[in-house]
Amino acid sequence: MVGLKQSMTIWGIIIGGAAGFAIGGPIGALLGAAAGHVAGRGLKQALAPDQTRNVAFTVAVIALSAKMARTDGIVTKSEIRAFRSRVHIPPKDIKQVAKFWDLARQTQDGFQSYAKQTVNLFGARAPILEQLLDLLFHIAKADGDITEPEWAYLGEVAEIFGYDEADFARLSEIYGADNPPPHHILGVEKTASLKDVRAAWMRLAKEHHPDQLIAKGMPAEFIDNATDRLARINRAYELMRADLTRADLTRNGQSSES
Repeated sequence: MVGLKQSMTIWGIIIGGAAGFAIGGPIGALLGAAAGHVAGRGLKQALAPDQTRNVAFTVAVIALSAKMARTDGIVTKSEIRAFRSRVHIPPKDIKQVAKFWDLARQTQDGFQSYAKQTVNLFGARAPILEQLLDLLFHIAKADGDITEPEWAYLGEVAEIFGYDEADFARLSEIYGADNPPPHHILGVEKTASLKDVRAAWMRLAKEHHPDQLIAKGMPAEFIDNATDRLARINRAYELMRADLTRADLTRNGQSSES
């Protein structure tokens, strides 16, 4: 076998164990545990190079989501629904993916090992890692307020991903609140000029565009999460642009009257 059928979804690859030995590390071990070493070894060369990062990202998301969901001792249905609301899973694969989630939740490997392998694959502070953190925050908020153990978990994952305390504070404001201020979403000062606001918006819109993220290794199954993030960036820009334009018109009007 020289290549996987193009019609096989990311879930089919994971459930089939095609990538375990090709990826290695705790992510590969989780795949091997799910599908069995024989299946993994038999398909080691079948995984296309551009699929390796897709599979690794997907498994990392499942592993980190599953382990975070148990940090407060209880995995709720709302947390599982939150995961599924942002990740496309075909109905025929839901039961198998649910089993994979449970296996990831129970593995002996700590969440730190999955986070470290993920940052090694994608690079520190990569936009694709912020997408993953976005999803983790979404799950943490699913059953109400983020608990203290969940905050600690999110903070440690963010640190492993290369974000410092100031970065985590910014990310917490963006993803931890229901309606974060537009300037927090764009990462600018509240008093920033329209020029600076536009520059920040253009940079973030490019970094977090679904096509750009997919090119960097995010599977298409996660496009809903990326689309939601991009919509928030665009909305924040429109709000700040409107406010700054009104303020400018007001100042000009006052100058004319004087």
